[in-house]
Amino acid sequence: MRVYIIGAGPGDPKLITVRGAELVASCPVVLYTGSLVPKEIVARARPDAKVLDSSGMTLEEIVAVVQEARDSDQDVARVHTGDPVIFGSTAEQMRRFAEIGVDYEIVPGVSSFTAAAAAIGRELTLPELCQTIIVTRAEGRTPMPPTEKLEEMAKHQATMCFFLSITLLAKIARTLIPHYGADCPVAIVYRASWPDQQIVMGTLEDIFEKVKAAGITSQAIILVGRVLTSSDFANSKLYDPSFKHNFRGRKPKTTEVSGAD
Repeated sequence: MRVYIIGAGPGDPKLITVRGAELVASCPVVLYTGSLVPKEIVARARPDAKVLDSSGMTLEEIVAVVQEARDSDQDVARVHTGDPVIFGSTAEQMRRFAEIGVDYEIVPGVSSFTAAAAAIGRELTLPELCQTIIVTRAEGRTPMPPTEKLEEMAKHQATMCFFLSITLLAKIARTLIPHYGADCPVAIVYRASWPDQQIVMGTLEDIFEKVKAAGITSQAIILVGRVLTSSDFANSKLYDPSFKHNFRGRKPKTTEVSGAD
């Protein structure tokens, strides 16, 4: 018996991986986050599967479902939104699975922050402009470690991707302006890849008012950085004609040596 912790992707049901979809279709128990995972994902479950919405469950209730499946020797598809290793609340579940002796495997998915970048048609790293992405959240009810205060991370001027922080957008903008400049571009992507996806573009100076006018208060990714609008960056060396490629998998040249007489 095994629990498969599956990333369902950001919203579009076609963005789940082939392996994730196959496991949802084959496992006799499917436990999914109903508030975020689209119904089309779990609709793939086999007709006799036990399909349970975990959005109203406590951690111990989730573990109880897994224990029951273990006792019946039934695999469980534990379906999370996005990628389960990024703000997925999966670590606490894995810790409990280990404590009760349940084997588990993580099946990665498309993260909502990469779906947000795709929605606005931007690459988050550009040669000689920005080669670092900081994936974080603003400090709210969950305290941040002392070394991860926003003021400290802002000093890097890297591309920043905020989860779970749209209600703290004004605070984020005020904190970042001294480091990024008031004119630094910001993109807000609400429900990336869902049918009701919404995009609001602005700067650190005006983004709060624009988002307020749009009425976005949840399920949004915040992207900040010069990469969002800049066309002033160097070309990658990858396609430079003078760049020498060492293809992985290329067999080294060999020379036949005849045996000694």
